Amino acid sequence: MAFDDAAARAALRRLFDAAVAAADPRVVLARHLPERPSGRVLVLGAGKSAAVMAAAVEAAWPDADLSGLVVTRYGHGHATTRIEVAEASHPVPDEAGARAAQRMLDLAAAAGPQDLVLFLVSGGGSSLTTLPAPGLSLPDLIAVNKALLASGATIHEMNCIRRHLSAFSGGRLAAAAHPARVVTLAISDVPGDDPTVIASGPTVPDPSTFAEARALVAHYRMALPAAVTAHLAAGAEESPKPGDPRLGTPDYRFIATPQMALEAAAAAARTLGLAPLILGDALEGEAREVGTVLAGIALSARTHGHPLPAPCVLLSGGETTVTIRAETPGRGGRNGECLLGCTLGLAGAAGVWALMGDTDGIDGSEENAGAIAAPDTLARARAAGLDPRALLSGHDSHRLFSALGDLVTTGPTLTNVNDFRAILVA
Repeated sequence: MAFDDAAARAALRRLFDAAVAAADPRVVLARHLPERPSGRVLVLGAGKSAAVMAAAVEAAWPDADLSGLVVTRYGHGHATTRIEVAEASHPVPDEAGARAAQRMLDLAAAAGPQDLVLFLVSGGGSSLTTLPAPGLSLPDLIAVNKALLASGATIHEMNCIRRHLSAFSGGRLAAAAHPARVVTLAISDVPGDDPTVIASGPTVPDPSTFAEARALVAHYRMALPAAVTAHLAAGAEESPKPGDPRLGTPDYRFIATPQMALEAAAAAARTLGLAPLILGDALEGEAREVGTVLAGIALSARTHGHPLPAPCVLLSGGETTVTIRAETPGRGGRNGECLLGCTLGLAGAAGVWALMGDTDGIDGSEENAGAIAAPDTLARARAAGLDPRALLSGHDSHRLFSALGDLVTTGPTLTNVNDFRAILVA
């Protein structure tokens, strides 16, 4: 198949849609459900996919004794009949999320030994269940969250700190539900699919310590509220650790992961005559720098036929980070920043297109999932009076791709397996 601009753009969007579809709870959740219990089923959940996951449970078990509460991001709700859906703020937490987290703890504590607690977890769960540990306030944790998002810390490092400031995460929900059976169904949005990191691990033991959290705060030179600093220094109430009898052996089931989504995109690529290469599902690093590296790999494929000859597509997932350096940063999420770094690295190379986006449909806090770059992106930007390098330095990628009409806008997809990146070499 020959790839002109229209065909390349259509192909990239088809791959993105295939990746998202592979993580749709309405399609994949039912096959992962446990056997029905003799008692009632209490459904709890948190994340951008929590509402649609709850609806999928209701559809799979139409006559079960279901009740419960899940919390999702504003605008990510879905109709349910037996399970209550609350909405709260993400990525900056609010009182609605704190109330939902406390209600879920109370519901879990009332579960009996014959009951099943089904916890539905997906990306965004940490912010949506921000419940301060004793002695801390929600404004304290909001300040921490803002500092984390601007620090350049990885998601693993962020959630280590969050677990030690929370009354909900780090195994505390499962501890509250003891002696009920707890089964977790998870959509992974983190590199490595680490259960302790997804929504900060409310139902699994936390192997990290207060000392590690303090070391991370020091390493990234975070300025945190005095109460938070004192809480971390005291280290008085550690999270449940491996071997804690209240948690037993966690029953933790992945219903969708970044690798599954990439494999679906690779299968779609083959039908288009593109040889796919999955570079990895857990790529991390500074967004613009990851973009530069990916550009170099694409140029090697185009010029030398390595790591594979054209026509091909380079696929990758994971979660990059953005360290805010500009005093007044512009608009744009990590995928837009990664794509702009990649575009500058490609320097207008012929026959190379790229799409980068967040599978939840929202890149950072913007309305777009991501964007597409073409061989003429830099030329069109400069013709429009835009300076791509200056916009990258100012974290203003949204301005560039919006001006060119190259944003990818899906609306909330109601799933989240993190970043999706595809570079098509024709």
